[in-house]
Amino acid sequence: MMHVVERPVRSSRLWRPKRVLVTPSAVARSHGRAMVERIEALGIVVERLPSDRLPLERDVDASGFYARAKSTLAIVVAPPSKLKLQPIAPSADWRVDLAEGCPAHCSYCYLAGSLKGPPITRVYANLDEIIGVLPDYFGRGAVTSASATRAGEGTTFEASCYTDPLGIDHLTGSLSSLIERFGRWEADVQLRFTTKFAAVEPLLDLDHRGRTRMRASLNPAEFARFEGGTSPVGERLHALRRMADAGYPIGLTIAPIIAADGWRDAYGGLISNVFAVLGDVAARGDLTVELITHRFSPGSKTVLESWYPGSDLDLGEIGRREKRTRFGAVKHVYDAPTMGALRRFFETELAAELPGSRILYWT
Repeated sequence: MMHVVERPVRSSRLWRPKRVLVTPSAVARSHGRAMVERIEALGIVVERLPSDRLPLERDVDASGFYARAKSTLAIVVAPPSKLKLQPIAPSADWRVDLAEGCPAHCSYCYLAGSLKGPPITRVYANLDEIIGVLPDYFGRGAVTSASATRAGEGTTFEASCYTDPLGIDHLTGSLSSLIERFGRWEADVQLRFTTKFAAVEPLLDLDHRGRTRMRASLNPAEFARFEGGTSPVGERLHALRRMADAGYPIGLTIAPIIAADGWRDAYGGLISNVFAVLGDVAARGDLTVELITHRFSPGSKTVLESWYPGSDLDLGEIGRREKRTRFGAVKHVYDAPTMGALRRFFETELAAELPGSRILYWT
């Protein structure tokens, strides 16, 4: 089923937070001051706080609290724990955090229930320290580096675990700085990020030297309606095309795969749209694919239902089974028959429509 690929627009959607805070510790850092200058140059007022404590108290109005938090950006210093990198299977050897929180309004949000405090976007001013620890991890890793099929990627670093780094880069410049740093390192390493935004223009002329892989997080239009505040899927695809033309390795993150009525036609149309824009990239063997099915925990379900009370996203337990993480936490994933049908569909369709594309993992 061929869908019409959305035509790219001239300018990408950019987030403008309604409130921006900066702590004294953050403004004492050069990158913190640079972020303040970037944001003020956009005509956005930056509040200088008298202390490092963020004035964000919870109140009884859950929806109002959520709206205020999601429209707030805070420039802070990353805690010491962020300088001790953790593996992030199955994506990469190591997780590197430039920020925590996201400006998008996805009613399946992966961060719901996993981040502490209000869902503001905290961006880190101590970028030099974060970058400074990365060489200590070169040549180490037990996720992609230990994989027979992915070891060729080198030591991998994932920058989009707790944020969408492209969605805030016009305010922070952090992703651009990290891409340039990876480009200067003469090492077998790769930076990875995935995004639901399309504002790639500042990245196109960076000296990346092929050491950063951008992936677009995609869903068909039928399910992208759950992704408020993001760039339309067609724009994301064309942004990926521009990045490929600029020499970046690229990939698809099809997530979360939602097994709702009509999913075969919906995802078949999405794959056809990808072929229309990126078929030649796939044919060269340069296109990776990551397939992530929808799941939720009891805690995230409670949070999401308070954030998006009108959403019709199915968070019921019919057709689900419980899966326990290695830490003992419970997640509700699709049952075995549904997972089997989904996996067979994607493996078959991708092989037929995008031969040469490489599935990195299914989860």
